[in-house]
Amino acid sequence: MAVDFILGMNAKLYQGAKDAELATLTEVGNVKDLTVSLSAGEADVTTRENSGWRATAPTLRECELNFKMQWKPSDAVFAAIKTAFLTSTTICLACLTDAKEAAGASGPHGNFAITKFDRAEGLEEAISVDVTAKMSKFIAWIDVVGA
Repeated sequence: MAVDFILGMNAKLYQGAKDAELATLTEVGNVKDLTVSLSAGEADVTTRENSGWRATAPTLRECELNFKMQWKPSDAVFAAIKTAFLTSTTICLACLTDAKEAAGASGPHGNFAITKFDRAEGLEEAISVDVTAKMSKFIAWIDVVGA
C-alpha cells in the first residue's frame, strides 16, 4: 500500500564537520520540531511587452533551519552546535525527510552558520535551546533513489 504522507517524527537531521560527505554525518537525536525554510530573492524583470503585468524572476536562494534541542552539555552534537555559535564557525548539516540511506529521503545538505542559540528555562520543563542555522555553503540537494 502506498503511503500518502510522511511523518515528521521519521525525518532526520545529520551533523558533521565542515564540508563533510553525507555518508560521514552523524544523526542528531536531540532535536525537536525542526522547520526547513527555503526562499529566494526576487528580481523585477518587467518590460513594456508584458501587457501591464509585473514580471518577477527568482534570484539567490536561502535555506534556514529552526529547531529546539535539550540543553545537554554531554551530547557531542549539542556541543558542536554551541561551539559553532560561540566561535562564529560553520558545521555541516543535512535535513532529510527520512534516514540518509532510505529511498525517497530528501532535503538540503550544506555548511550552516548558527545565528541563534536562545536558552529557555521553563519552570516545569527541561532547559532547552532554540537554534537557527543559516546555510553558508550549499553542497547538494539530497534525493535518495533506490534502497
